[in-house]
Amino acid sequence: MSVAKPLRIGIAGLGTVGGGVLKLLASHGELLTQRTGRTLQVTAVSARDASRDRGVDLSSVRWYQDAAALAVDPEIDVFVELIGGSDGIAKRAVEAAIAAGKHVVTANKALLAHHGSALATAAESAGLTLAFEAAVAGGIPAIKGLREGLAGNNIREVHGILNGTCNYILTEMRTTGRDFADVLADAQRLGYAEADPSFDIDGVDAAHKLAVLTAVAFGTKVDFKSVHVEGIRHISALDINYAQELGYRIRLLGIARRTEAGIEQRVHPCMVPTNSPIGATDGVFNAVVADGDFVDKVVLVGRGAGAGPTASAVVADLVDIARGRSTPTFGVPAEQLAPLVSSPISRRQGRYYVRLMVVDRPGVIADIAATLRDQHVSMEAFLQRGRSPGEAVPVVWTTHETDEAAMQSALAAIGALDAVLEPPRMIRIEDF
Repeated sequence: MSVAKPLRIGIAGLGTVGGGVLKLLASHGELLTQRTGRTLQVTAVSARDASRDRGVDLSSVRWYQDAAALAVDPEIDVFVELIGGSDGIAKRAVEAAIAAGKHVVTANKALLAHHGSALATAAESAGLTLAFEAAVAGGIPAIKGLREGLAGNNIREVHGILNGTCNYILTEMRTTGRDFADVLADAQRLGYAEADPSFDIDGVDAAHKLAVLTAVAFGTKVDFKSVHVEGIRHISALDINYAQELGYRIRLLGIARRTEAGIEQRVHPCMVPTNSPIGATDGVFNAVVADGDFVDKVVLVGRGAGAGPTASAVVADLVDIARGRSTPTFGVPAEQLAPLVSSPISRRQGRYYVRLMVVDRPGVIADIAATLRDQHVSMEAFLQRGRSPGEAVPVVWTTHETDEAAMQSALAAIGALDAVLEPPRMIRIEDF
């Protein structure tokens, strides 16, 4: 087989993922050449520390201090952005690469969530590829699966576990019985959580990924501002235990769903059936479930982060470029992406779990039931363990299907009752 000229690659950012990409390209160079008919050759890099050992010989590679200067290097064909961040140098470098006629591969979900539509328009107008398999769910081929594998379907819904840190924390809480703060501290010591874990545990990271998935699934412009976002700080070991008793597990999920009112985009803790694919996905693993009109449900499960899985996704995009395979960034041409018509969280229809801490005295349950009745919320199951007159006790119930607005009104009224000692804890139930 004749071999075409090498695909010349510039990589900005040589941290965990960048180092993984270098190692993968070095160890699988011959295999990749067989699969593409070209050598995938790293010719230039940008990183803060040129002296650090990355396990690969970089002595013949050009080094840049400025990623934006690397992006316009005339001796590269593809610019790989692994810096991170929605703005700043990452955005400037990607824009510069496109303006200079370079294909772009990125793992930067924040950049795509905030600027994906504009970047896609610029790249496609120039006849270039903007590829981002590594930006969502690490090594899971979620983007290619939706955009290419399910291209013959109208997608009704896509949902999944999009943040391994949160899934690890919730799994450890269930298996060890420890509470949130204790498990988070362990996750930080083990390197599963950052020193400042806010982006993960407050749901922002998952929301960035969901906004990108929504655009691919529904052919809409990326609209991060329309994502409803909640995190897992308020989940307690008590809630984890009650979930198990009711046949559920708690997961932080991203859900994008087509409804009559528009497209829901929401990230928040959910109770899901224990025996569902999502319920069975533990630890640092991610899972993405797509529901298409012809294919029904497709489930993808794998490692959502780390050097190896994310590098695998980056190189998959480089292979496509080396083969000359071109696909619209979000599945349809950028100029045809429709504005997203958002269905707000207040219009959600579904079931709910609620936990209260109340003073154990006569009439409390009757007051709660009357409040639910007044808001047209129907109770399905009720749990109260033991008696402790005059003391604080947990009270738990689940509802029949109702709408979010009615549920929020009921919770506000219940929270105002004298016998209720702390704000009600509510978790949405998703019967996937």
